[in-house]
Amino acid sequence: MSDWAKDIKPEYDVAVIGSGLAGLTCANMLARSGHSVILLEQHHKLGGLAAWFKRKGGHIFDVSLHGFPVGMIKTCRKYWTPEIANMIVQLKGIRFDNPQFSFTTTFDREDFTRILQEGFKIPRENIEAFFNTARDMNFYDDQTMTTRELFEKFFPGHDDVVRMLMEPIAYANGSTLDDPAITYGIVFSNFMSKGVYTVRGGTDKFIGAMEVELKKNGVDICTSCPVERIIIEGKKVAGVVAKGKTIKCRAVVSNGNLKSTIHRLVGDGQFSESFMEKARKVRLNNSSCQVYMGIKKGEKIDYIGDLLFTSVAEKFDSVKLRSRNITSRTFSVYYPETRPGSDMYSIVSSTNANYEDWANLSEEEYRSSKKELTESTLDTLEKYIPGVRGKIDWVEAATPKTFQRYTLHEGGASFGTKFEGLKISMGLPEEIPGLFHTGSVGIIMSGWLGAANYGVIVANNVDKFLTP
Repeated sequence: MSDWAKDIKPEYDVAVIGSGLAGLTCANMLARSGHSVILLEQHHKLGGLAAWFKRKGGHIFDVSLHGFPVGMIKTCRKYWTPEIANMIVQLKGIRFDNPQFSFTTTFDREDFTRILQEGFKIPRENIEAFFNTARDMNFYDDQTMTTRELFEKFFPGHDDVVRMLMEPIAYANGSTLDDPAITYGIVFSNFMSKGVYTVRGGTDKFIGAMEVELKKNGVDICTSCPVERIIIEGKKVAGVVAKGKTIKCRAVVSNGNLKSTIHRLVGDGQFSESFMEKARKVRLNNSSCQVYMGIKKGEKIDYIGDLLFTSVAEKFDSVKLRSRNITSRTFSVYYPETRPGSDMYSIVSSTNANYEDWANLSEEEYRSSKKELTESTLDTLEKYIPGVRGKIDWVEAATPKTFQRYTLHEGGASFGTKFEGLKISMGLPEEIPGLFHTGSVGIIMSGWLGAANYGVIVANNVDKFLTP
């Protein structure tokens, strides 16, 4: 037996594969309900895309800690601990700057209503009707209306309003104007309740506190432990194979990509042909590029907002938003107060991207394209922080290939699958008793909040399955 396995049991009630926020929350709830749980993570640390890394010079970069709805506080308090919930604080300065408008907002319903009414001259009754429609959406609703049709219904002819309302959500979940309106409305209304929030202390402190809680509740955690296969015997779950070792269990929860869970971990032949016909039609969502910039110790930068949505495109365009010819970026600025006790600043630029645009480049083309991504990002940042190049002592870029490498998500899909994946994800236990999935599947996409809440939903379903 290898060293990693010497302290684990031969059998558990549940094996959770992957430690994104959905997997972590699901594992914690199941352990609190009295089930024996093993958590298996292929990376050397927990968190999935809720990740961070350190670089020389004292820099710590958060990969996806860019903002989530206030509901994250309630979720963390109820399903984690009050201490974890208390790390979550509001971001007050959300800034837009593009050819159609420029302003800073608190990103909540009251301020958006004011801006739409005063700045865009939208009748208040249209604004109220739009907000109420979005608020009342849920994932059981009719899917035929597209986001484009939703905007046209309430803001006909206003592509400036479309940009204001759509661009931040597209960055958050990869959605487009042609996706079902509910995939937009649910996320947007979550943010509109009380604005945008982040974690004070950083992702490392946040995930570290979750790891402590998991261990306290009895979860056995194995990192650097990729799962090779989910064992199916007699048409039901019997265990998993991880690093060559068989671990028996009555249920498996995959927090991996839905498509790789079905095709790689289980295998198409274990499912009915009617199910597979639908599963094959599930589309991956798009990926991302990021540029991480560290301000050298002792240097300061002026406040330019907490989140900056900047673009030179004439209007919102989902295709342009993902293009390698970048026109639009989100800058997340981490000031010293983000990490109490630190005097360091860091900035992360995020852009949506297509995996195919990066996957087939030669090594030389890939290096050149990453350099171009970095240089164009620094050029854009100079417009908002003049002289910032001289204050930066660390810069590096991540592409869809980077995301695929570290997450094992097919196509580096930062946002999982499109909306049709939800029905397939929730339908797995009907095909194979004991097989569950939680993760990014189109609708569950208020970033961290959606992932954690889907973990709660699946934990309840697993508990019902395991409890006579």
